[in-house]
Amino acid sequence: MPLASATDFTASSAESSAVPHLWLVPTPVGNLGDITYRAVEVLRGADAVACEDTRRTGALLQHLGLHRPLVRLDAHTMYRAPQVLDQYPRLAYVSDAGTPGISDPGTELLREAVARDIPTEVLPGATAFVPALVLSGLPTARFTFEGFLPRSGRERRARLQTIASRPEPTVLYESPHRLHATLLDLAAACTPERPASVSRELSKRFEETRRGTLAGLAEYFSQGVRGEIVVVVGGQTGPTDSPQVAPDWEAVAAELAEQHLSTRDLRAALMERGLSKNEAYALALKHR
Repeated sequence: MPLASATDFTASSAESSAVPHLWLVPTPVGNLGDITYRAVEVLRGADAVACEDTRRTGALLQHLGLHRPLVRLDAHTMYRAPQVLDQYPRLAYVSDAGTPGISDPGTELLREAVARDIPTEVLPGATAFVPALVLSGLPTARFTFEGFLPRSGRERRARLQTIASRPEPTVLYESPHRLHATLLDLAAACTPERPASVSRELSKRFEETRRGTLAGLAEYFSQGVRGEIVVVVGGQTGPTDSPQVAPDWEAVAAELAEQHLSTRDLRAALMERGLSKNEAYALALKHR
């Protein structure tokens, strides 16, 4: 039954179905009760629901009592976005869990819609890193979201060193089979006594948040773990943290240049990793 909180969408649904519109719709990270009333109304009124996994999203729609066409649009099939927007002018997009575009596909679809001047909305809703950050007990006034770290190589080392030097907490996602190695790497970069937390299975039956030092968490999770994982690392607090080794910016720039970035994008990527504007510009010109 449509509810008062969804009246804006219900009114827009009365317009011609030919009027294009794109909605990015967050879905629960665990507990299906976390879906919002507005998200249900958007999914009900869309011409189709595009998603990463039609089986997983189909199960969600079945739980909600909704019957809409499903179209697969994941990281490997996002090239089909123009055709999908042509076929379904009023399109809702969901990722497997959480908010599309946050370490999940969705951004490319949004860019395609913006390029076509299609009205686009991103609904507020579930995401894993916000509850994990609050549960960590670390300061929340400022923080940096890293998403997933590179699996190996110089860029991973540079990102770890950047995390170590930040004064604010850093939030990142990790897979179960790489958690222990990442905690060890973080302990080596940030010092073993840096405070941190690991949250897993948020909003599910076996939800757990473990707080402690990086070294202690690495020992605790050394035997393996299951579930979706969020790591929060405390910021550098001062002289108690050991001095950090500066990144090899030449190596970082060379590795980024292999991605065929423009000079502007290469400079921006270097600045995001902590290099000053002038130094980043000089290295971007050198490696363009």
